[in-house]
Amino acid sequence: MSATFGFQDVDPREKPGLVRGVFDRVASRYDLMNDVMSAGVHRLWKDATAARLNPQPGETIIDCAGGTGDMARRFADLAQRARQRRGGKDARILVVDYNAEMISAGRSRGLSPEIAWSVGDAQGLPLPDACADAYVISFGIRNVTDIPAALREARRVLKPGGRFLCLEFSRPPAPALARLYDAYSFRVIPFMGEQIARDRESYQYLVESIRRFPDQKTFQALIEAAGFRRAGYTNFTGGVAALHHGWAV
Repeated sequence: MSATFGFQDVDPREKPGLVRGVFDRVASRYDLMNDVMSAGVHRLWKDATAARLNPQPGETIIDCAGGTGDMARRFADLAQRARQRRGGKDARILVVDYNAEMISAGRSRGLSPEIAWSVGDAQGLPLPDACADAYVISFGIRNVTDIPAALREARRVLKPGGRFLCLEFSRPPAPALARLYDAYSFRVIPFMGEQIARDRESYQYLVESIRRFPDQKTFQALIEAAGFRRAGYTNFTGGVAALHHGWAV
């Protein structure tokens, strides 16, 4: 059995270290590169994801592969607004990321009482069963070694009725857009990585990992197989990214 690392097939035992190396190198410029690569559009995708989650006072939300806390801060802000309207306790948002450098980069941007930070593996979260109201993973699940195992772990930590959201790069269904996206991805993004992050290799891995990730329908089936119900997805920017969802029962 092998695992994917970009276009390579590697020993599953090797992939975590390879992925860790990528994010060790890009952590300090990760958010900047996201802005540059997407011309800021990733912010709209993330805002839409946070709005779909609709964080509420008193909820426990897991931001898996949460890295720099970009999503967690959105969740905290929306939960605070809801608390101001309705009252109640603060939400608790736990950022879990496999990479300590990403966690460090996130903490350096400022701390919030609602947000806790932890280094952990999406395939074996350091959390008890049925402890969370919602689980979100954004642009992270394609980096895990065993995607079905990570989805089962998401289901394990959610309470019955808990919400699952996964924002990830995907496949544009329109052939013309798919060709344009491929040309941009393989010709421009690695060049940007070299010029801005001084790391072409990591951004070559990025675009390759996107191409190896399952398409929308295939990934929806994996979510359902992990025990979620009413699974579905919403395409963003013509399918360049997709927001997948499901409910724990």
